[in-house]
Amino acid sequence: MSAGLIVSCSSDDSDDVDPIGIDNPATYVFEREGETSVSFSGQTTRILMAEEIIAKFQDETTTLEELTAMFAHVEGESDFSDADLNASDKNILGKTAASFDFFSNNATDQVLIRADFESWIQAQVDEVYPNWNVAAMAGAAGQIADGTSVRYITDKGLEMNQVFNKSLIGALMVDQMLNNYISSSVLDPFTAANDSETLVTDKNYTDMEHDWDEAYGYAFGTAADLTDPRPTIGEDDNFLNKYIGRVEGDTDFAGITDDIFEALKLGRAAIVAKEYDVRNEQAEVLRELISEIIGIRAVYYLQQGKNALDQTTPDYGGGFHDLSEGYGFIYSLQFTRQPNSDAPYFTKAEVDAFLIDLLDDGDNGLWDVTPTTLDAISTSIADRFSFYCRRGWKLK
Repeated sequence: MSAGLIVSCSSDDSDDVDPIGIDNPATYVFEREGETSVSFSGQTTRILMAEEIIAKFQDETTTLEELTAMFAHVEGESDFSDADLNASDKNILGKTAASFDFFSNNATDQVLIRADFESWIQAQVDEVYPNWNVAAMAGAAGQIADGTSVRYITDKGLEMNQVFNKSLIGALMVDQMLNNYISSSVLDPFTAANDSETLVTDKNYTDMEHDWDEAYGYAFGTAADLTDPRPTIGEDDNFLNKYIGRVEGDTDFAGITDDIFEALKLGRAAIVAKEYDVRNEQAEVLRELISEIIGIRAVYYLQQGKNALDQTTPDYGGGFHDLSEGYGFIYSLQFTRQPNSDAPYFTKAEVDAFLIDLLDDGDNGLWDVTPTTLDAISTSIADRFSFYCRRGWKLK
């Protein structure tokens, strides 16, 4: 976090001890009859698809049809440069805002959220691409310098590839992890099958084992070492993995990668041991920690953007880049999950209000945003989380 915005407060962290009777391995290695029982290939596939979509945003010759087809991929269509992705029956759209806990009975919000992603694709094609080689100014889309980089923004100053990218972290990775694959509502129907070690047809895992592994895949499914992602955390993809690494790199939060990895590993070991109370405890740990990642980075980018713009000569390129990332992380807050609760840290209505505030200080969006607004949103986010006291800091 930015210097001058944090103060210490007491921390009540304590060392965790593996429950007696659970064989918790040193790495994420689980086997049956000498063969792995771990599988999360679908998660890896979707992360790789998302990587290609984000890269395609930066090609101004891309059409609306191409980006839309990548988002809603149909098996066998040549939407990607990777033949394996083209052959896959997976896509991003179908898992966006699709968790059991938050969206099985909430089709209205699901439709609205998916429409947001489609509108961001539309804005990139209709507004940003036609002005690719035009200098941006207040009220006009175009390109803008950010140090040695060039950013491409809408008339409101938003960098749509960053908005899409960071919002997808919440709507896909976080939502599927916290509100689907580690959910008791999803896992408990398989208790009897897991107790009897009934395997999925032609597979080496139970349904419950596989669901938990899929949660693991959304965090670590592109790691160089899939059994222990910690050595390369933050380097493996541009989604949740990257920002676990970014938070790990903040001295206030050092150790969060270990905490997330250990909770995923112990939860999986508990499933093998049929210790479902321990599994549920680790699910709550994950809800807190993964949600923290989103809250921390939302505040970080708001403050970085404020620092870039609040100068005698504002750095609009750098500031808009940071605030576009912040926009996406704010959007992702609606997919977080308070531990021991069925509620996110922020509702969709609260998130929508933050995003309106971010663009509503004048007619030109981020060109007019004030430090007061950025501080107000930052404080509202930080105050809702417990990470500042659990980790030893807080916003003033």
